[in-house]
Amino acid sequence: MDTADYDAFAARYDAENAGSLLNAHYERPAMLDLAGEVAGRTILDAGCGSGPLTVLLRERGAMVTGIDASPAMIALARERLGDDVPLHVGDLAEPLPFADGAFDDVIASLVLHYLEDWDAPLAELRRVLRPGGRLIVSVNHPTVRLLSHPHEDYFATRRYSDEFDFDGEPAVLTMWHRPLRAMTAAFTRSGFSIAAIEEPPPSPLTPPELMPPRIASGERSAFLCFLFFVLQRGEHRPWPSQTSSGIR
Repeated sequence: MDTADYDAFAARYDAENAGSLLNAHYERPAMLDLAGEVAGRTILDAGCGSGPLTVLLRERGAMVTGIDASPAMIALARERLGDDVPLHVGDLAEPLPFADGAFDDVIASLVLHYLEDWDAPLAELRRVLRPGGRLIVSVNHPTVRLLSHPHEDYFATRRYSDEFDFDGEPAVLTMWHRPLRAMTAAFTRSGFSIAAIEEPPPSPLTPPELMPPRIASGERSAFLCFLFFVLQRGEHRPWPSQTSSGIR
């Protein structure tokens, strides 16, 4: 994972993230709802960024550890969290500095879509989970790319870049599109069972002025943006090759 992007605009991203519709009023509330009661649970916030979700998990009584590939983001997280939360600079594409079975849950919030390969990171996230532990994931919804770029091949795993506005200034992020079937195959191949797939609505506490007009008017109840998974660590079983299973 290339950290240069986030290191370049970490403070601006953090400012945008603090109150935006998609982060503050959609993705984070959805992740907390999926996590449920976390008091007393050990949680790894994998790709913690500047720590906004880490803070919320800690406030709910979880014992949280954070890791992120961007030193600038970890510096912001230290300012936000103080010294009582362990924070590490580390790339999810590399071995993690944690013992086997160290965590009850792993939260991977909007991070996997920056990685071309999921097998090695998922194997590491599974390793650091206790047996039966949960991996709670949010990623870009793959159908959004299909709707916005209908000429592209939805079923191809491919790299793309988009421009965003962070706190009034443009920035470019590079990510990986993969179809839903590639996501679910990677999860099960890595020894996870899929407990839930969710496409939640925005939080009911969202300020009305932030809502898309068709939702604010009541015409629609939700929008496509991110896709959420609750996975459970199971016994690892060999997964048939993609060719033998008919997936190409």
